[in-house]
Amino acid sequence: MGAMKIDTGITPAHREKIAAGLEKVLADSYTLYLKTHKYHWNVTGPMFQTLHVMFEEQYTELAMAVDEIAERIRALGTLSPGSYREFLSLTAIPEDEDHPDAVTMVRRLVEAQETVVRTARAAFPAAAEADDQATADLLTQRMQVHEKTAWMLRSLLE
Repeated sequence: MGAMKIDTGITPAHREKIAAGLEKVLADSYTLYLKTHKYHWNVTGPMFQTLHVMFEEQYTELAMAVDEIAERIRALGTLSPGSYREFLSLTAIPEDEDHPDAVTMVRRLVEAQETVVRTARAAFPAAAEADDQATADLLTQRMQVHEKTAWMLRSLLE
C-alpha cells in the first residue's frame, strides 16, 4: 500500500520550498545547540557559574526546538536532515577551530543566535506565499526566542 497523498491546501511545490527553508533553520539550530553545549562544558573564568547555567538553559531550549522544526519538515511531506554532514552543508554558523575564552564564547553565541534569526526570516516568505500559518508561527516563535537570547547574551558584554 502506497503513502497517502498530503492534502492540506499547500501545493507540493510550496511544501518543498518551505521545507528547504526549514532545513536551513534546523541545521543552524542544531549547530547552535552543539556550540552552546560545548561552551557549557568548557567555559571557565569568573563568569563560569552564570554562563554554565545560562548555556544549559539555552541548549535545553534548542533541543526541544530542533525536534519541533524537524517534525514540521516531516508534516510537510519531506524527510528531515539529521546528520553532521547534512547540517554542515546547510548551516550558516561556523564551527570553532579554537578554544575560545568566556567573552569570545558569548560573542560567538550572539552572532550564532542572530544567524538563526536571519535564516528563519529568509524562510518566512515561502511560508507566507503558501498561506502556511503553521510554519509562519513556528518561524515567528523561533525568531522571538533567538532575538531575546541574543539580547541577553549581548547584555553580558556591556
